[in-house]
Amino acid sequence: MPEGAPVLRHRISWGAILAGALVAIVVGASLNILGTGIGLTAVDAQARDTPGAGTMGIAGAVWLVVSNLLGLALGGYVAARLSGTSDRSDATLHGAAVWATAFLVSAVLLGNVVSGAASTAGSALSGVMGTLSSGAGQVVRSAAPQVDPSQIAERARAALSGPADPARMTTEQRGAAITEILGRRIAGGELSGDDRTRLNRLVAAEAGISEQDAAGRVQAYEAQAQQTAQEAERRARAAADASAKAASITAFALFAALALGAIAAIVGARTGTRDLVYLASRRSAA
Repeated sequence: MPEGAPVLRHRISWGAILAGALVAIVVGASLNILGTGIGLTAVDAQARDTPGAGTMGIAGAVWLVVSNLLGLALGGYVAARLSGTSDRSDATLHGAAVWATAFLVSAVLLGNVVSGAASTAGSALSGVMGTLSSGAGQVVRSAAPQVDPSQIAERARAALSGPADPARMTTEQRGAAITEILGRRIAGGELSGDDRTRLNRLVAAEAGISEQDAAGRVQAYEAQAQQTAQEAERRARAAADASAKAASITAFALFAALALGAIAAIVGARTGTRDLVYLASRRSAA
């Protein structure tokens, strides 16, 4: 170090920052608990005079933001005051550090609470589902005979190996053949000419109508199915757009709340900065 250069001392007080962060968290939590109590007093189920869900939600969100802002402002003030700094830039940095520390501690605590609640709920649900599955299994075993999977496969093969003429098939055989053709339609997206002809004959034999009427009925079913699929796709896209919009609004709202929290902590810290001129005048007066 060159001779005569000023020695820069550490101008950060982690003790003051931690104290300010704890004050901010406790004050914010206390005010939120108070807001919960006030909100519950507004619920009047007997008189049916309870505010709507939208009103309660907006009021709760506003109270949450204001509570956290007040807590951060007080935490920043405490940190700057305990640090003993008289430099507003140092106080500003202490306020920002209080904001960041309080945010991280709150996120960790909230994450632990959510994870504990989810674990407890998952364990309880697993126990209930296990009990229900065990009871249902016992009921099924006692009420119905054991069915060999090979028998099911044999029945399916028998249904599909029936006569080639749909008119000579049983209802079960025609249903299995129709299901097979429709499965190829779903997998391939289109029916071949032979499959369509076969399907028309099966439907005609099953419904007791002509092949021409069966072809019209099959085409009507396909058009209805396509319309249903398009409507389902439209609804899925609308739901995805709504979810994306809601997520975007939530993200912007959280960012705004964090930015306001940083401003509140900094304002509180700058307010708590010591005034050397005032301190010197008090000492000389004493």
